[in-house]
Amino acid sequence: MTQAVPAALRAPGDAIERVLVPLDRARVRVLRAMMPISSRLVGERELRVAAVGVSAVLLALSLSLIAPLWLLALGPIVLGVPHLLADLRYCVVRPGWHRERALWVTAGLPLLAMACGAPLEYGLLGVAASAIWCPVDRGAGLRRAAVVGGALALAAGVRAIGSTADLIFAHAHNFVAVALWAAWRARTTGRHVWVLAAFVLASVGLSLGLGDFAWSSALAAGLPEGLDARTHLATLAPGVDGPWGLRLVLLYCFAQSVHYGVWLRLIPEDDRGQPTPRTFRASYRALSAELGPWVLGLFTLGAAAVALWACLDLAEARAGYLRVARCHGSLELIAAGLLIVSGRRSARARPT
Repeated sequence: MTQAVPAALRAPGDAIERVLVPLDRARVRVLRAMMPISSRLVGERELRVAAVGVSAVLLALSLSLIAPLWLLALGPIVLGVPHLLADLRYCVVRPGWHRERALWVTAGLPLLAMACGAPLEYGLLGVAASAIWCPVDRGAGLRRAAVVGGALALAAGVRAIGSTADLIFAHAHNFVAVALWAAWRARTTGRHVWVLAAFVLASVGLSLGLGDFAWSSALAAGLPEGLDARTHLATLAPGVDGPWGLRLVLLYCFAQSVHYGVWLRLIPEDDRGQPTPRTFRASYRALSAELGPWVLGLFTLGAAAVALWACLDLAEARAGYLRVARCHGSLELIAAGLLIVSGRRSARARPT
């Protein structure tokens, strides 16, 4: 997706790089201070990813126990748009799927329809249609049939149960992201299991009451109307009585935070061609080269608009973002389907 960059768009990029220079210098100092531990983390990708992943799980768990309502309120505002940009980068651009014109129709139109309010089955039909049109060599017939059949069966089930399907998918898509990361690349060690084990143990613990103590009237202090526990119960656990409703809300809060961590930290680490980390400046250059200034500018404006809206009305800004972003879960399913049909373990198999 590289393109000629007008001078008017190059200037902000140059300014961003100048801002990143002191951050790179500070990181070098921190890494030197942490030697020899930092040397091993920098040199071993799978160890580094495992450490980052476990840290992300523990941070998400801690914040979910300390301030769940604020995490539910601010998570989508602060991390929502950046994680959508990561979705586009790693599900579409890095694998090269944006070059396949048929997929603009089979995937793009259903996702656009969902962003405008179409039901979930549109996204699942997009999974099936994209799997049918996926350009791969011979030998993918069984994998293609499995993806198409599974997507159509899910679409039929979604249509049968109605709006409840959206609620189920809202919870499930956080776990889909973790599963997609686990299958993203072939691994030489089992260290990624540390992250999966931490995530599963925390999820089970929250489901069994680990966070029951976290709920109190003080949690909602300072929150605008529409972001209290009662509202989240009505939207995330309607009809679930007793402590189980609050546990389900807390589990969603935790899993959503891990979901953001997967797209913003784990998949970028695992997808990168070089095993060692980039500098902040190199990361920005790679992002700009792959997505182009227009896409980056659009997402920057989107993030700024959501932030400004949140300053005026936090509850409405959160709800508005979630309405538009509901299609991204289907994008992740489409990416998973294409990954299965093409037989790839990593998006890096189709470099841009």
